[in-house]
Amino acid sequence: MTAELFDAAEFDDSNPEPRCPCVLLLDTSDSMASEHIAALNAGLVSFAEELTRDELARLRVEIAIVSFGGRAELAADFVTADRFCPPVLGTAGNTPMGSAIDLALDLIESRKQTYKANGTPYFRPWIFLVTDGEPTDGNRWQEAARRVQSAESGRKVSFFAVGVGAANLDILGQINPARAPLLLQGLKFREMFQWLSASMQSVSRAEPGADVPLQTPIGWASTGAGA
Repeated sequence: MTAELFDAAEFDDSNPEPRCPCVLLLDTSDSMASEHIAALNAGLVSFAEELTRDELARLRVEIAIVSFGGRAELAADFVTADRFCPPVLGTAGNTPMGSAIDLALDLIESRKQTYKANGTPYFRPWIFLVTDGEPTDGNRWQEAARRVQSAESGRKVSFFAVGVGAANLDILGQINPARAPLLLQGLKFREMFQWLSASMQSVSRAEPGADVPLQTPIGWASTGAGA
């Protein structure tokens, strides 16, 4: 099946719903090894389960995963929540965060073109970054940050950042000054993904383009400003 035919099959009459794309931008560098990566993988499974319980979100929310450990790569391409099967992530290498952000933004722009080509309405895309470190790919994160800020101010994307452990919250705050980074409490990845699932469900029930108030992340995170 060609890429064009596959795209058309995704948007046929069996699922005419508008789409709510979310890229999970996940740090899989060496520092995330052991209990961190295990808790992250368990959280992804919980995230998938939570989304599929909502009849509308399972058809509207689309998930993709970009991992960055040694290199930035597409770990899971966009699929609707009813077809999302979380990969089991491993760890390796350093933290090319700037490259990963660029890849996520490029992925979203490509997906928007697919929606437009198929006449499919869509909600403002989300990028949800989770990291326990800081960028190791030089100044590329600063260039990527400028893209994030432009996309945020233009209402083209909503960018969220969650720091784990010793993550550099100052850098995370510079990537998107419009929204303070959060600091995960311990290993509460499952609770974090439950919040994300509830948020995506709320967004998917609204009209495309509408502003949706989100729940305060109580019980799993604190704001970076107070960390």
